[in-house]
Amino acid sequence: MANKKGKGKGPGSNVIALNKKARFEYHINETFEAGLALAGWEVKSLRAGKAQLTDTYILVKNGEAWLLGSHVTPLNTTSTHEVADPTRTRKLLLHKKEIAKIFSRTQDKGHTCVPLKLYWKGNKVKCELALVSGKKLHDKRATEKDRDWQRQKGRIMREQNRA
Repeated sequence: MANKKGKGKGPGSNVIALNKKARFEYHINETFEAGLALAGWEVKSLRAGKAQLTDTYILVKNGEAWLLGSHVTPLNTTSTHEVADPTRTRKLLLHKKEIAKIFSRTQDKGHTCVPLKLYWKGNKVKCELALVSGKKLHDKRATEKDRDWQRQKGRIMREQNRA
């Protein structure tokens, strides 16, 4: 089956990095799209797909949103006169109302803001971030059980279509 643009993380996809752990660990309440302020070497590395979002979170400070803990591995071909910090704090570009909403919601107990994915939108790098609340252990078990059932259902349907 051909990989359509925007679906998954493969060739021809506009997704750079996914935070799969976030969807398992949290209930997603609301999502936002934010731009990223990046250096030139970071854009080149993102084009090569060298980014990770595991253990990454959003911090709102002084009316600005920041992406902490993301890792962008510098390429070997980046300029030698510039010091490349792979885990530097990157600024998120959001409207003031969105920043205020994120800040007020993250002040509630049990709520936080995490990035879900990095992707290309035209020639710009965007970050999909979400206001989330933590899942309990029984919720995680239910998610895993549902995922197994979907896999099993797919196998059954394939076997029925072959016969």
